[in-house]
Amino acid sequence: MTAEPHPVAHAHPVEETAYIGLGANLDDPRRHVETAVAELARLPSTRLAATSALYRTAPLGPADQPDYINAVARIETRLTPQALLAAMQAIERRHGRVRNGTRWGPRTLDLDLLTFGDRQICSSGLTVPHPEMHRRAFVLVPLADVAPRGLSVPGRDQLAALLAKVPRDGVARLASMDLRPLADLCATNEHGPAGGGPAAQGMTGTDPLC
Repeated sequence: MTAEPHPVAHAHPVEETAYIGLGANLDDPRRHVETAVAELARLPSTRLAATSALYRTAPLGPADQPDYINAVARIETRLTPQALLAAMQAIERRHGRVRNGTRWGPRTLDLDLLTFGDRQICSSGLTVPHPEMHRRAFVLVPLADVAPRGLSVPGRDQLAALLAKVPRDGVARLASMDLRPLADLCATNEHGPAGGGPAAQGMTGTDPLC
């Protein structure tokens, strides 16, 4: 078996804010989303700063599939965008995600890198900001839970203006995320911004976990 690349080898000294969209609609989707947040918190050179509430959303693609559970996490990271993407895809694989070319089909876990600082990236494997996020209420609504007032999406508009343009039908707030799996990280997480140091901090909205 080929070992997963270790993302700490691709870290920068400057910490940047990134927003990650999470979604799942198979095999206990809430568990997949909450567990994935805990895995993001364990990434090297990364701190989990905030998590949105959980939202139940209608599927974007074929209608004959279950509703989704969606959320957004805000992280502070020194990983490069490419290293972060690789780490996110490794988390998806651990949750049984199979990329078979089916667009908008059901899945155990979907992680999308929404924004990374103020960068605009367009490469064969990565586009940032996410090219469809400005059209998706199931992204923008939870993003508003964790983003600062006045957040601008690079190349688009301020979040408030984007939200005003999208219908919110089919997006229902469920509950705050269960962060109990993260509680142990406050005491046991040994990787900080440089791969060893302060423990990760998890928050729902602006309420600190630790």
